[in-house]
Amino acid sequence: MANILNISSQAVTPWSNATSVFSSKSKFSLSSKLSLPHPSISVSAVVSTGCRFSWMEEDLTSNRNTFRNGRRLSHVQLALPARSTVATSSLEDLFAFICSGPLVDKLGLTEEKIAESIDKWLLCASQLCRIFQLNELILNDAQKVRLYHYYIPVFLWCEDQISQHASKFKDGEEVPPLVIGFSAPQGCGKTTLVFALDYLFKITGRKSATISIDDFYLTAEEQGKLREANTGNRLLEYRGNAGSHDLSLSVETLTALRKLTKEGVKMKVPRYNKSAYNGRGDRADPEIWPEVEGPLTAILFEGWMLGFKPLPDEEVKAVDPQLETVNKNLRAYYDSWDKYIEAWVVIKIKDPSCVYQWRLQAEQAMRADGKSGMTDEEVMDFVSRYLPAYNAYLPSLYAEGPSGSDPNHTLVVEIDEGRNPILPVR
Repeated sequence: MANILNISSQAVTPWSNATSVFSSKSKFSLSSKLSLPHPSISVSAVVSTGCRFSWMEEDLTSNRNTFRNGRRLSHVQLALPARSTVATSSLEDLFAFICSGPLVDKLGLTEEKIAESIDKWLLCASQLCRIFQLNELILNDAQKVRLYHYYIPVFLWCEDQISQHASKFKDGEEVPPLVIGFSAPQGCGKTTLVFALDYLFKITGRKSATISIDDFYLTAEEQGKLREANTGNRLLEYRGNAGSHDLSLSVETLTALRKLTKEGVKMKVPRYNKSAYNGRGDRADPEIWPEVEGPLTAILFEGWMLGFKPLPDEEVKAVDPQLETVNKNLRAYYDSWDKYIEAWVVIKIKDPSCVYQWRLQAEQAMRADGKSGMTDEEVMDFVSRYLPAYNAYLPSLYAEGPSGSDPNHTLVVEIDEGRNPILPVR
């Protein structure tokens, strides 16, 4: 390993935007001191070793805790437990730990490639520790897994996808941002992952925009009309399933975002207020929608049902008869969402029932922060309205990939109940 890892005492500097661990030819040297200035981002993560679920959660009491993408950290369950810490092992042990990650082989990362880009791995980890307010020299095993086995490998994969995307255009041509879709069940940590990726793009000098399918839910008034038009169908009584989204708004938003290729061009992106109407939600006031400015490098688009494909009616009715209407509604979603996505990250789970526990944690955290949230009983009822879709559509999503996806531009990350990536069972 000593032949692979080149250790130096030189200072680490931020990497070039063109650097890629998949094609790097020059070896990086590892610094014994990572002392970079704190990036300018208005986030103050509150870490408590005695927090309710041993998760880091954001205090919502001031505007300082609002991300540049318009979301708040309390809506992001930071899957980085803050207790039972142990000292980070030696450099050689850390290198071996990185190489043992479940995504390494999937990404085609050899020990040599990792060694060549070791500074990049450490700089990414250092900056993520800053934003999550962790001590990079004292990380517990779960935190190391989350950084080195999950967030950083996915970021490097996204970088490679962006590089491949840009290579399709000639010098001087405007390169539209790459739309990367993140399909993952509710509560599994996809919003935290997207936040981490957006932050890493920022510190590498690139601009990205983050959107969620939640941003395109119908207004509370329109949801009421949907409910009246589908009386008795509990799957369409509240937001969530296909049919409860403003597809024209999503088309307008994605089309406009892909045109943000020049400096100074700006637009506001929709946001949804889940706490409105006692947790039933409503579209946020456009006055507080966040503004993004070009040129964008990537658009990070996440959602629990991204990539779901309509199935034959008899198949969905066998899962739940009320799913038939949802299935018909789903046929319009490819043209409104999926066709814009050129690269996919699919977060795979073994059992959809764990969504209930994850959602329960999220709502409890919202209530603890003084926000309106659903009771435990309401959470159970709410999640039960999503489970038929999970049971119907996840098998084909995992077996065939998202709607319209290219296997060469799709990364599947299988996670366990603790939201950690694992090696797939063969």
